[in-house]
Amino acid sequence: MRCGSVCLGLVLTTLAAGCSDPEKARAEAGIRPTYDATTGRLKQLTLDSNHDGRIDTWTDMDGARPIQTRIDRNGDGRVDRWEYYDTAAKLLKVGFSRRDDGKPDAWAFSGADGKVARIEISSTGDDRKIDRWEHYDSTGLVAAEEDTNGDGAVDKWDTYRAGALESVAFDEDHDGKPDRRLTYAAGALVAIQTGLDASGKYTNQVQIK
Repeated sequence: MRCGSVCLGLVLTTLAAGCSDPEKARAEAGIRPTYDATTGRLKQLTLDSNHDGRIDTWTDMDGARPIQTRIDRNGDGRVDRWEYYDTAAKLLKVGFSRRDDGKPDAWAFSGADGKVARIEISSTGDDRKIDRWEHYDSTGLVAAEEDTNGDGAVDKWDTYRAGALESVAFDEDHDGKPDRRLTYAAGALVAIQTGLDASGKYTNQVQIK
């Protein structure tokens, strides 16, 4: 990662340092602060992280507290990483664009170990309308739920093993429970199960050879 929360930490450290010429230090670091004309509070920090003469990092501030950071990591003029902070200035989630169109459509959340634990995805690019939830552990992607018809309810469940799709279940009558499950092995469909009973077991199974 070329920039991000690490860059923000460097920015804040530089601004807080007891330097005899703070404006010179900021200029050398490529940092430009903007203050509220009425209150004098810090509103935004911008950063030229690679010193190529172009701003590539924008952090909205509430005084000393970061609110959101936007980063153009590849220098193409479009933001491709968004960092969101909570009221304690702790990184809450990281947004990114699967379409690489300058708009976030997926957001990653870290677990206690600092690694990605969950990714929320919106097919419409609206973080208020998430329609896919992916879950990760140390092996990678392990499960996902999806709202395929946009009605606000999960109707598709995926499971993965070692990064490979293991099963897909569908709620075809929209009662909140899976009705049909496809099972895969080595990337090939090996079984179709239907007729989920009250105990949570499928009563019908077709083996695919």
